[in-house]
Amino acid sequence: MSTNSPSPVRGISLFWRTFLLLGALLMGSVLAWFLTFLTLEEEPRALQSAQQLASVVNLTRAAMVHADPIARVSLVKTLVEQENVRIAVREPTDTYRAYDQDALSRRISELLASRLGPETIVAREVNGFEGLWIGFMIDDDNFWLLADPERVGSIRGQTWLVWLGIAASLSLLGAALFAGLLNRPLKQLSAATARVRDGDFRSGRLDEEVATIEIREVNVGFNRMAEQLAKAETDRTLMLAGISHDLRTPLARLRLETEMSVPDETARQLMAADIEQVTAIIDKFLDYARAEHVQMGAVCLDEVIQAALQPYAGAPDCEVRFAPDQRWMVQADEVELRRVIDNLLENASRYGRSSDQTLRVDIHIRAHADWVQLELTDHGAGVPADLLPRIVEPFFRANEARTAATGSGLGLAIAVKTMQRMGGQLRLRPAATGGLTAELLLRPA
Repeated sequence: MSTNSPSPVRGISLFWRTFLLLGALLMGSVLAWFLTFLTLEEEPRALQSAQQLASVVNLTRAAMVHADPIARVSLVKTLVEQENVRIAVREPTDTYRAYDQDALSRRISELLASRLGPETIVAREVNGFEGLWIGFMIDDDNFWLLADPERVGSIRGQTWLVWLGIAASLSLLGAALFAGLLNRPLKQLSAATARVRDGDFRSGRLDEEVATIEIREVNVGFNRMAEQLAKAETDRTLMLAGISHDLRTPLARLRLETEMSVPDETARQLMAADIEQVTAIIDKFLDYARAEHVQMGAVCLDEVIQAALQPYAGAPDCEVRFAPDQRWMVQADEVELRRVIDNLLENASRYGRSSDQTLRVDIHIRAHADWVQLELTDHGAGVPADLLPRIVEPFFRANEARTAATGSGLGLAIAVKTMQRMGGQLRLRPAATGGLTAELLLRPA
C-alpha cells in the first residue's frame, strides 16, 4: 500500500449517465416533433379559421342587406342567441387593437383581408372590450362583428402543455427503464467481482443463459475465470499445507537432535536460534499466503494494543509510551488487528531501536476525519523517503540500518494485506524524531 492514499475519484454512476443521455435525447426528440407539428399544423388551422369567420361575415352581411329594417332587429337577436355573434355600428371615434398576438393570428388577419376586402379590420379589442372583432362594410356603412373566439382553434394553452408533459414523463420513464436494463448486468458483474476479490470464488457465479449475446459471453468468461481462481486457491492451500507439514517435521526433529547431541551450550543455542528463525520465516510465508475471510465486528482498539504490548512490558530494553484517553471502538477483526499490531511492534523491535539498542515506541490514538487513527512511532534510524513506498513490498530489503536484523521481509506486507481485508489503510512516513511512523486508519464502530 502506498504511503499516500489517492484521493477518491468523483464521478457519476453508469445508470445516471445512461439515464441522462437517453432522457436528453428523448426530450429533444419530443420537442422537435412538437415544433414540427406546430409548423405543419399552423397553416391549415389558419385557413380553416379564416374560412369560418369569412363565412360568418358574408352571411351576416347578406342577411342584413336583404332584410327590411323591422326584420333586422329580429336577425340581430337571432345571431346573438344562436351563433353568439353580435353586430355593432363602427364609429370613426372607435379605438381598437389589431389581432396580432402571434403568427397564427396575423396569418388569419391576412387571409380575412384577402377574402373580405382590404378595408377589413380584425381586432382583439375595441373600445376596451376584448374579443374577436371584425370590421366590415355594407354599402357606405361600417359595422363591427364580434365573433366567438372559440371559432379560432388553437393548441396553444394548457392542453398542449399537458400533452407535452405526458410525453416528457413517458420519455423519462422509458429512459429510466432502459438505463436500468443496461445497468443491471454490470451491477451483477460488479457484485460478483467484489465477492471474488474477497476470496469467495463459488457464490460469484453469473447467469450463463441470458438472452443478450455479449452479456452471456462476459458471464461465461467470468465464471470460467472464477473457477480457475478457485482451483488455483485450492491447489495453493494444499501446497501450503504440505510445505507446513513437510518442513515443520524435520525442523522439530532437528531441534530435538540438536538439544541431545550438541555438547557445546553456545553452539547448541545458536543452532536452536537458527531453527527457530527458519520456523518463524515459514510462519510468515503462511501468514502472507493465507486467504482467510475476516470476521468484522466492534473491537476495542486500546485493549488490543495493551494485549500486544504485554511481551514488551517490563523489559529493560523497552520504553513504550501509550496512555489512551478513552475507549476507542473500531470495526475490525480482533485476531487480524492483533496480528497487524504485533507485526508493527516486531518491525520496530527489529529495525527501530535507538543507538543504545533500546526500543522506544510512542503510540497515540485520535479521531481523524471519518477514521480512527492509530500512530505507532519508533526512534530508530528511520527509512529514506524514496524507499518508503517499497518497504511494504514482499521480500524487499533496503540497504539501510533498519535491515541489520534478519527476518522474512514479510511483516509489513502482511500488515498491509490484512488492513486491506478489513477495509482500513496502512500508511508509513518518516517520524519527526528520525524514526518511522506507522499510521493505521480504521472505521469507527
